[in-house]
Amino acid sequence: MMEEVKVVLYGVGAVGELIARFLLEKQGVKIVGAVDVAEDKVGKDLGVVLGLNKKLGIIVSKDAASALSNVGADVVIHTTTSYLRETYPQIVSIVKRRANVISTCEELSYPYYSEPKLAEKLDALAKKHGVTILGTGINPGFLMDTLVITLTAVCQKIEKIEVMRVLNAATRRLSFQKKIGVGLTVEEFKEKIACKQITGHVGLEQSIAMIADALSWKLDVIKAEAVQPVIANKTVENNLVKVEAGKVSGLRQTVRGLIEGREIIRLDFQAYIDAKEEYDAITIQGVPTVKQKIQPCIHGDMGTVAIVVNSIPKVLKAPAGLLTMKDLPVPSAALGDLRNHVSTLKQSDSK
Repeated sequence: MMEEVKVVLYGVGAVGELIARFLLEKQGVKIVGAVDVAEDKVGKDLGVVLGLNKKLGIIVSKDAASALSNVGADVVIHTTTSYLRETYPQIVSIVKRRANVISTCEELSYPYYSEPKLAEKLDALAKKHGVTILGTGINPGFLMDTLVITLTAVCQKIEKIEVMRVLNAATRRLSFQKKIGVGLTVEEFKEKIACKQITGHVGLEQSIAMIADALSWKLDVIKAEAVQPVIANKTVENNLVKVEAGKVSGLRQTVRGLIEGREIIRLDFQAYIDAKEEYDAITIQGVPTVKQKIQPCIHGDMGTVAIVVNSIPKVLKAPAGLLTMKDLPVPSAALGDLRNHVSTLKQSDSK
């Protein structure tokens, strides 16, 4: 059996920490390095940063050069920010050290839509160094794009695709609640959205672009509607936050893909405190029509951790370059020893 898959963590924030904990439980994989810029993490043992009762012998570095030096990393799991322009130099620094990259950067899930020039550069650089770059997560990366694409396989004709994700933000971490404006007044919400102090959900446009590409649909435009606040009609309080009646309990975002003025893809994302029903729903109008509904909705953090780790074997076996989820084999769980899912590494990984 091959050696353990060696992983470096780039980002040990909320999601990075969850991924680290899962990897520590996983057979056939070993964390060999960690990177973060937070002053309270740099220079500390990863076990201390994670709040474990033991040290792991891995010191958190402030840059990729230090973390990747002499560890022979197979893959770097990158969890820093949503925007490719901010993550681009980080990913370049990883690729130049010949490590594969799996990133939760939302724009990287389908970068050809928002940053085509950067995407071309990353693709060329990855091929030059013989590694693979993948952007993925629960959404974008699976629920509102990859799963949709998979379900279209049974259709002879498709007229329209509608996807809706509704989640109760009360079950999510505080940083997510702040990201969607929970507790703000309507005026504060609109101001913070306008100046991008809160972003809402990033990646819906990328999901539409990926679906359209997979189906060879040439969209005329991808139109994002203005982000709308969801207003609490009663005071709601939990262990993280209190939302008074009349204040913002979350948000709703709608993005549409159009051809000749006709809406052909619609993605509707809703996240707010005290949502009465949580679900992920996909409707494909066509021959035959497909209706799929998951209740309750898949938990975002748990799902993201799983799909990132489960993608490791497929990335290790993939051709070099910048890939998206539609370019990989059908996603699946990598249960048990991770090495069992990596039968043969791509030739370019023989270092």
